[in-house]
This record gives sequence, C-alpha cells and structure tokens, in this order.
Amino acid sequence: MPPLSPILPEPLPEPVARPLDHLAERAGESGHGARPALVLRNGTLTHEALRERVALLAGWLAASVPHKGARVASWAAKGELTCLMPLAAARAGLVHVPINPLLKRAQAAHILADSGTSLVIGTASRLASLEPGDLPDGCHAREENAALAAAADLGQALGPSQADPQDLAAILYTSGSTGRPKGVMLSHANMWLGAVSVAHYLGMAEDDVTLAVLPLSFDYGQNQLLSTWYAGGSVVPLDFLFPKDVAKACAAHGITTLAAVPPLWVQLVEAGWPDAARAPLRRLTNSGGALTADLVRQLRGLFPAARLFPMYGLTEAFRSTFLDPALVDAHPTAMGRAIPFAEILVINDAGEVAAHGEEGELVHCGPLVAQGYWLDAGRTAERFRPAPDASTYGGTAVWSGDRVRREADGLLYFAGRRDAMIKSAGNRISPQEIEEAALATGLVAEAAALGVAHPRLGQAVHLVVRGEERQGEELARRLQRDLPNFMQPQAIHWRAAMPLNPNGKIDRAALQAQLDEEFRP
Repeated sequence: MPPLSPILPEPLPEPVARPLDHLAERAGESGHGARPALVLRNGTLTHEALRERVALLAGWLAASVPHKGARVASWAAKGELTCLMPLAAARAGLVHVPINPLLKRAQAAHILADSGTSLVIGTASRLASLEPGDLPDGCHAREENAALAAAADLGQALGPSQADPQDLAAILYTSGSTGRPKGVMLSHANMWLGAVSVAHYLGMAEDDVTLAVLPLSFDYGQNQLLSTWYAGGSVVPLDFLFPKDVAKACAAHGITTLAAVPPLWVQLVEAGWPDAARAPLRRLTNSGGALTADLVRQLRGLFPAARLFPMYGLTEAFRSTFLDPALVDAHPTAMGRAIPFAEILVINDAGEVAAHGEEGELVHCGPLVAQGYWLDAGRTAERFRPAPDASTYGGTAVWSGDRVRREADGLLYFAGRRDAMIKSAGNRISPQEIEEAALATGLVAEAAALGVAHPRLGQAVHLVVRGEERQGEELARRLQRDLPNFMQPQAIHWRAAMPLNPNGKIDRAALQAQLDEEFRP
C-alpha cells in the first residue's frame, strides 16, 4: 500500500470540518500547487490553476446570484464546469444542485422546480430541451462555456470562504428508482469529512490518479473528486461509451484508483485489459450494491496487485462501511466495518442493539449524517430519527431500512432492504438471496428478483436475468437444488441487457413496472 501523503495527518484527526471550498487550497498548503489536479480533454489544470479557476467561478457566481443560500444547478457532461462547481458554489455561499446529464427534460425540470434553482448552467443542447415553464420563476440559464468565459472576463476572484461548516452546501437528488427524486441536503461538514475519511482509509497519496467514471451528481461520484483533491492527487473525468474506453483511459493516464458500481464491474471484467492498463492500478472501490463472491474472484484475478475495497453507502449518510482489502478473499460478501467518522449500530425489532448473528436495521450515527430531505419534512421524519441510546455520537441518525447482521468478528453482512422484501405465502424473502443463488451458478451475468402481485400468494417471485436463454432449464434445475421451495421463482425472464438507472445500477423500478404490467391480475 502506498504511504499516506505528507499532507494527510496521521493518525486520523478528530472529525473537525472546514468549509468545503478549502479543499481547493489543500495541495497549496504543502507546496504541491504545480502537481496536476484535473486532466481534461483540452488540457490539464494544476492544483494552483484549480485554485485560480475556483476563485474566478465563485466570484462570477456570487455576482450572478447575490443571495446567500440560493440554489445553482449544473446540467452537463463531465468537464471543467461540473468538476469546479461543488467548490465554487460553496465558496460563493450558494447551494450546488448537480443534475445527472443522463436525465431527460422532465426529470431535470422536476429537480429545478423542487430545488427552486436561481441559475442553471449546462450544455446548450440540454438547456434547449427545456420547455416554457420548466424554469422556476426568476431562474435563468447559462451555457457552460459562456459561463466559464464570463467568469474569466469578470476577473473577480473570491478568496476562501468563512462559511459555517454546518451550512448547506449541496442538494443531491436520488436517481428516482422508488418514485420522484428526493433531494438529500448535505452540509460543508458532511462533504469535507467524507473526503477526509475516504482519503485516509483508501490510503490515497498526492501521486494518485483517479479515473472519474461515475456521475458527479452521485455522492459516490462526487467524492471521487473531493477525496482525491484532499490528498493532493489528480482526477481524470471520463464519460465513456464502451467498457474498453475505461481500460484505454487507465493505460493512457496511469490510473491508480478506479471506482464503479456492480453492473459496471460486470461489464469491465468482460472487457480486454492490457497490462499497461492494469499495472498502475493500486485500488478498486465498489459501492452502490454488493459484489458477488464470483465477481470478487474475477476482479482479484484480473487485478491481483490492486487492493479491492467493497463499500456500503447511503446518500443520506454518504458512506457507512468498507471491507479491509486483506479480508476480501476470505469474506467476499461482507460489508466490513464502519468507516472513519461513522458509527454503525444494528438495531433489532425490539429496538435494542442486536446480538452477534442477529438480523436488525442498520443505523448510521455521526457527523456524516445529512441534514434531511429538501422541503420534505414527512420523509425526513421517517428516515432521520434520534440516534439509539447506545450511540456514542447521539443526535440525529439515519435509520437505513436495510437489514444487516454483525458477526462475532465484527464484520457486517447485508440481509436485504426491509421495503424490498418479497412477501410470498406468509414468507419474507430477501431478493438478494435469490439473486446470489442465480449468479453463483455462473449461468447468468446479472440478476434481479422481484415480487409480483399474485391472487393466492400475495406476491410471486419473478427472476429477471441477463444471459443465454438456452441455459434456462439448467438455471431452473440449479435453483431447485440450491433454494427452498418458497424462494423458487415462479418465472424466469431473460434479457439481452438490463435497464440501468442514471447512476449505473440495475433499474429495479423499470423492471418492476414491466412485470406489473405484464402480469396484472
């Protein structure tokens, strides 16, 4: 493992936050301003240039939207604007609302209206797709290159802010896989401490180069920037069409850190990886869904020199757990233990701390807990509740709704989402258990188990898989062998490709809607 950068204090400091925009100053504090910070298609910004561009963009934003706490949105592909906005908006005293560039007009319009955005900056084609009435009253739009040029022309550089770390810094909208997207409110402290935590447990250094393939509107994607810059490293943003593009970029830029979600890892292990792409990699990180034991084996075989960090996270608390790479081979399906600055409790149905091996709800306490859902007191009250009495941090905790268990060795294991459980003939069935059984056969590449309304059972188990349909009989036979009768899929549906949501995860809502329509009682 590479040593921690000298600018990362060791041991890990107490969870003391600073204004988010101070991340732009980190490398300069240790005299590394000339090192690359952001590698774009049309050039490279050093850390010194990054500080200058953040200051200029912040000055223009403050002049354009002079109301502290106003929301400013970005809706563009990865580039200078979308990479600088998290820091520049924070420095200007504004709240950044990043919109996934894969979203369509109606979804973007909902986010703009819900957040009450005052300024949206985006690519010309995306802005042109907006219809009359899509922009909130008083909101104006600006094309991204014009905005960057205006910031440079104005020349009004804004110095580091003195913001209260508890002030709101960003609203990140979920993908909307369970209804309309809801905005998660993140403070300067949430994002600063998230960057500090990840940089430390990943052991990031100033010579690290991160390939940013995940959407910057995704908390995991945004942290690619923040944790790397905290360590004084370099980020290479990439919007890719094919998995082989990722391998090519890794070779071209000497990538040391690659983050992905499980559906993307499935595609990446199927792509060709030349030695030049694999050799520089120091670490692989996964979140947004659990890795299967088979996928762990594939990744370890393909990248034997890279440390694999399986992680579990919640947008409402950024990140909760990681598995030490030294334990991955022996415990490939474990969630690991709490990340720095997080306290993870398992609370059973009686409201008490669960015993070892007992299933309960994962409750996340500590300074990474978000401030709730934007303008949604009802849903905030459901998810953000007082921490259990056993909590060291106390205060407000995120009650995740995820069912987990902690074994005697301290490792956590995922059991399933409470609201995703399939309820069939009086049985509560974890979709993940069925999916893992299907994937373990080696006959399918991806799997999603769903409950579909049934007049006798309440819900019937349906399994959607990606693979070769000629393997159908063998898959059914293996599932009969490996799963109890009440877990057996009533139907197996074969797909050439699985639908994905904007964050690259399997779009369960889309699959559910298809099955509900096809098998409507």
